[in-house]
Amino acid sequence: MKPEDFKGKKVTVMGLGLNSGGIGTVRFFHALGARLVVTDMKSKEELAPSLLALKDLRGIEYVLGQHRSEDFTHTDLVVKTPGVAWNNKYIELALKKNIPVEVDASLFFKFCKNPIIGITGTKGKTTTSTLIYEILKAAGKNPVKAGIGQVSVMDKLKEIKKDSWVVFELSSWRLSALGRYGISPQGAVLTNIYPDHLNYYSGMESYIKDKKFIFSSQKPEDFCVINWDDKVLNKFEPEIKSKIIRFSRQKIENSKAVYLVNDAAYWNDGVDEKKIIEASDVKLRGGHNLENVMAAVGAACAMGIELKIIAKALREFKGLQHRLEFIREINGVKYYNDTAATTPESAIFGIRSFAEPLILIGGGTDKKLDITGLAETINQKAKGIIFLKGSATEKLIEKIRKITGRENEDFRVVESMTKAVEIASNEASSGDVVLLSPGATSFGMFQNEFDRGNQFKEAVNNLK
Repeated sequence: MKPEDFKGKKVTVMGLGLNSGGIGTVRFFHALGARLVVTDMKSKEELAPSLLALKDLRGIEYVLGQHRSEDFTHTDLVVKTPGVAWNNKYIELALKKNIPVEVDASLFFKFCKNPIIGITGTKGKTTTSTLIYEILKAAGKNPVKAGIGQVSVMDKLKEIKKDSWVVFELSSWRLSALGRYGISPQGAVLTNIYPDHLNYYSGMESYIKDKKFIFSSQKPEDFCVINWDDKVLNKFEPEIKSKIIRFSRQKIENSKAVYLVNDAAYWNDGVDEKKIIEASDVKLRGGHNLENVMAAVGAACAMGIELKIIAKALREFKGLQHRLEFIREINGVKYYNDTAATTPESAIFGIRSFAEPLILIGGGTDKKLDITGLAETINQKAKGIIFLKGSATEKLIEKIRKITGRENEDFRVVESMTKAVEIASNEASSGDVVLLSPGATSFGMFQNEFDRGNQFKEAVNNLK
């Protein structure tokens, strides 16, 4: 498949959306001279920002508020947004007609001639991906990052230089498309596996199956970095054909590995052990981030980056937006944005990152995940809790009532971030932390988790 093959061909883009991914895909194929149909179940009014961003492009047919069967059966290619399921009735129509169906990631992999390192996992993908990117940048390797944040994947193709490595954050949805075409990156990193997206998948087995596509088509000369402490991941070893690099909180001997000894990270190349960095030199809050650091070190060592460059990049890395992001301190109260915690496990890690008295803003929309551990952690650690309205909130409240035995207690459930921050600030005392760490998705009240985090930051910055 070559980009120039699409000149004059009909391409159906399913899902323009409100993030930049759909916009980038439309611009990419428009520049190739394809005949475009863009279809989305959202209305023209809902998609106004995206349509405005494409107003300079001519000759595009928009089908909004609906999907038409003919756009999936009389076309040369369908490009679906990654979150649309493969058993969607319109996607099945295309597949039955032997019309190729792609997502942005599968197209990128087919068009990209440079080596790609892919990062996946339930938690830590973005932090690990960015750490690897920063290490490669410090080493002068002209890296390009893709799939990280709200940036179009297709736009990244033009940034690639001859010697670039591409650092690609891969969701299970994007991996499902790679698996269909027998594609895996030359370098693979798996951070962990926890229950997630069970509102999309039939169960953990199908979720894990998609995650495995990151290494299933690798070659023996490729590499795969895996979390050896993860009970799911350490069972993958017999299926991995590439070179395995493990990382663990425990020392691993006689194999290539990154591990912790006396609060310092070490690299073992299979022969010699060398110290990389003291844990105290890592500026990222939360002990769970040491796993992300070790994963990044394993990938960088596999690519032959000098250890002193790795250590320097790690010391200088200060973290990312929306992940235990410090916003400001007011009257002795510190406010942190952890909106990227969209699963119970990630919210638990966020909450446990603080020893200070904690007022939590949490809850949202359910992904059919077990919230027992989160309810127990909230009961143990939170001085106060303000809930964002949603189906996950209802489950959490019910579970907390059962745990505490306070069946008749009323909980604060709000319908705006401004109100949640107002209540939290009124209750907080000097020395407290106010933490947004929802443990649930944002849909209903917000466009996405980034919108949720941005509204939190705006509300906090508006406090007097």
